[in-house]
Amino acid sequence: MDRTAQLITPSATRSIAYDPPGSSHSLHVRAARVLEGNWTGVSTVPSRSLYPHQWSWDSAFIAIGLRHLSPLRAQTELETLLAAQWGDGRVPHIVFNPSVPLDAYFPSPDFWRSSTAGHAAGAPRTVQTSGIVQPPVHALAVWLVHRADPGLSRARGFLARMYPRLAAWHRYLLHRRDLGGGGLASVVHPWEQGMDNSPAWDLPLSRVTPAPARSFRRADLDHGAAEDRPTDLDYGRYVRLATDYRDAGYADGGGEFAVEDPAFNALLIASEHALARIAEELGAPGTARHARAERLTAALVDRLWDPASGIFLCRDLRGSAQDRRGALIPERGVSGLLPLLLPGLPRDIVTAVVRTASGPHFGLGTTTRLLPSYDLLGEAFDPHRYWRGPAWFNTAWLLERGLRTQGEHRRADAVRESALELAGTTDFAEYVDPYTGEACGATGFSWTAALALDLLHSDTTVTADMGLKGGNRR
Repeated sequence: MDRTAQLITPSATRSIAYDPPGSSHSLHVRAARVLEGNWTGVSTVPSRSLYPHQWSWDSAFIAIGLRHLSPLRAQTELETLLAAQWGDGRVPHIVFNPSVPLDAYFPSPDFWRSSTAGHAAGAPRTVQTSGIVQPPVHALAVWLVHRADPGLSRARGFLARMYPRLAAWHRYLLHRRDLGGGGLASVVHPWEQGMDNSPAWDLPLSRVTPAPARSFRRADLDHGAAEDRPTDLDYGRYVRLATDYRDAGYADGGGEFAVEDPAFNALLIASEHALARIAEELGAPGTARHARAERLTAALVDRLWDPASGIFLCRDLRGSAQDRRGALIPERGVSGLLPLLLPGLPRDIVTAVVRTASGPHFGLGTTTRLLPSYDLLGEAFDPHRYWRGPAWFNTAWLLERGLRTQGEHRRADAVRESALELAGTTDFAEYVDPYTGEACGATGFSWTAALALDLLHSDTTVTADMGLKGGNRR
């Protein structure tokens, strides 16, 4: 029996989270083969060609899908990632595989120099990582993986081992990264938010002097068309920001780029709710964490909601010398729709966000096949250039979950059906043209396969399963 067959065959001794379909040509089996092909033995690479290491939020999404194939492997995915956590609590956005050649990916371990430059911040000495972070979806992933097989989880002490690491991760974000003083976490590099070259970053990045083009080599262009990737100018600015952060010992607060992002903070809030459920499962009260999540939701509304735009916007903390709060960035991105995940959103805001998603700016259910990453009417919209317009499967999954949280089941069903169809027809593409569904980037992409599995097999009553609590405030 090959490894894929082992993964999809029911155990004789323990029931798994669903009954696998019988057809060898099903989407389920094809997705399982992608995840098996990208498995390294301890974690899953996003793509064998373009992304040959372990990425932080990729692994969280991958674990959410893997729980339907092998809860044990899903637990291992998260354990491997969190074993590389720094002493200050941060979870690095890349954990490097030492067997991969340095020139296979840039920035490589010799750029980040985590064990030396990150020494004061508690970087691990036995594994090389990057020094920046990615969106904090991890507690949510840990909770969902536990729910897939609570017996196995308890027998292995999974939650008991993960909880202190997740708590330290949240402390880091809520204290070291509250650069605006309003309670929200800030990102200090566009890569941290996960939507690397979103037009929302154009204004804050314009103040950054790019690193000379001769000082780095872009390995990504070996695997993708230049017209679909960030520009050389953008990349030079990314390198400059990362270099300055590294040379400052990865200390937070002094860089030229500091932005409060709605999706990053919405995922932190959702994960804080999930962390409360984990605490309760371990016999501790979760009340304080649920209350903190509600306070963070109020801060999100206060600082990032823009009623005139009908969407949450990013706040550029370096963008206004006259206002200590910084300035909102007037660009509509998919990030601004993802607070729908939060059950504590006021009903009038929910209504407005759903209206924006369904209207001409995003075309949900009308002009687009899958939710674009950026405003269809924006000057910077490009249906193929990375996060400047294409549709991504992880944001579709988050939106589907958010719509269900808000009781928008008909719209959620439509997102689910479209995402599953396009995952299958594009061979699990990294991202797609939002209008045509044409595959872009890598195929056989791990989070696309994993989240397709989750959409295939998850209960559509989302709120309790995701560890969320409460209803809409009116």
